[in-house]
Amino acid sequence: MPESNSPVSRNLIILHITVFIWGFTGILGALISIEATYLVWYRVLIAFISLYAYFRIRKISIRVSSETFFKLFFTGAIVALHWILFFHSIKSSTVSVALVSLSSLTLFTAILEPLLKKQKISRLEVVTGVLIISGIYMIFTFESQYTFGIICGLLSALCASIFSIINSKQIQNRPAPIISFYELIGAWVWVSVYLLISKGLKAPVSLNFSDLTYLLLLGTVCTSLAYVAGVAVMKELSAFRVALITNLEPVYGIILAFIFFGKKEQMTLGFYAGAIIVLSTIFMYPYIKNRKKKKTKV
Repeated sequence: MPESNSPVSRNLIILHITVFIWGFTGILGALISIEATYLVWYRVLIAFISLYAYFRIRKISIRVSSETFFKLFFTGAIVALHWILFFHSIKSSTVSVALVSLSSLTLFTAILEPLLKKQKISRLEVVTGVLIISGIYMIFTFESQYTFGIICGLLSALCASIFSIINSKQIQNRPAPIISFYELIGAWVWVSVYLLISKGLKAPVSLNFSDLTYLLLLGTVCTSLAYVAGVAVMKELSAFRVALITNLEPVYGIILAFIFFGKKEQMTLGFYAGAIIVLSTIFMYPYIKNRKKKKTKV
């Protein structure tokens, strides 16, 4: 066990706080009254402006090649779609349903990453996929009134998987905050183009005081600050340890949803059974995979 004042212990605490903040994202999405697309428009605008302020204060250069800029800019479209679908999922179902659906990110990544890298899909990933699908199917069966929200959550997870795989290559050559900054700019531009086409020249909706307050929290604390903190801890913690703790996000989110929304977040026993299957599988997957890697090296 590391000492409580050691760099590892401090970074573990920071990471848990960061994941807790990410879990709070769903709560803010439910509290903000505006439609999902406008919500994302404001979120990414606030996020990339606050990240730019961070770069200016720390005197960090944000110069990238034109090729890199366009790669990140177009990846921003997938990021935007991911967030729009996620908030649509929350607003058409519940925070708990949206978060469990989003947990299928592990499934999509386990399938897509080896396919895109032309690698063989392992038996562990097949078993993991079958268990996650069975859990999601159980939720579908018992919470059929939330079918649209579940579908949006699953599609959101698919988008998150795609841009995560793209970013796994980008992170080899440049800092994560730089990647995030240009993807957020891209996301904002693509959402703006969509709103321009679908809504004409109508400006984004006006905000009441509570919406503005929640959006500022969402854009700064839950997006920019949490992202920078999540990257910073990787100096002391292994990628495996970070991934394992990050899996607590839906758990924190569901607990927070109960605290904030009470009976509205109460589900059937079938939902909780399906959620336990999905979440326990997600926790066990990196643990078993890491053990298999260690055995292979021995």
